[in-house]
Amino acid sequence: MAKAARQADSVISLKVTLRDVRPPIWRRLLVPAGMTLDDLHHAIQAAMGWEDAHLHAFDIAGRQYGDPREVDGAADEAQLTVGGVLRSGVSRFSYTYDFGDGWEHSIVIEGERPSADAQTYPACVAGRRNCPPEDCGGGWGYQELLAVLSDPAHPRRHEWLEMLGDDFDPEAFTIEAADARVATRFGRG
Repeated sequence: MAKAARQADSVISLKVTLRDVRPPIWRRLLVPAGMTLDDLHHAIQAAMGWEDAHLHAFDIAGRQYGDPREVDGAADEAQLTVGGVLRSGVSRFSYTYDFGDGWEHSIVIEGERPSADAQTYPACVAGRRNCPPEDCGGGWGYQELLAVLSDPAHPRRHEWLEMLGDDFDPEAFTIEAADARVATRFGRG
């Protein structure tokens, strides 16, 4: 489980973008430099709106990090910090969630800065668009789902609406809701 939120001496800004989806779905996270990749996984899950129901791994400079008890050959994600990634000279890396659907996320390290007084981290501070539903078939399946939902005459539309609920809006996103999920996951809310 994710560690408690904390104040930090320095924070790193990360832009997390879901690949193979148009229009783009992304989140900007501010995380403590000392945050492990394991905790970054939890922050991404909460900020994006994923359910944390599948395996995941990070790919950093050609090396895979994850939970070695679950992902064969992975280095231990609990042993590397985001600050350590930054210090290694890496400015971009990837995160895969759900090896079946293959949700690929591109992570860009935007920079490091001093933390704000009285602010606790991690925090989601920006983003766009709703997270795709779990188990909809990855980027390709989600694009097909969007086409089905936009066509009132499509034969599978009723099936998808029944599964998703009539209120699924692919454009819906609020910073407040995303940050509240992060806050709850890290015990700061």
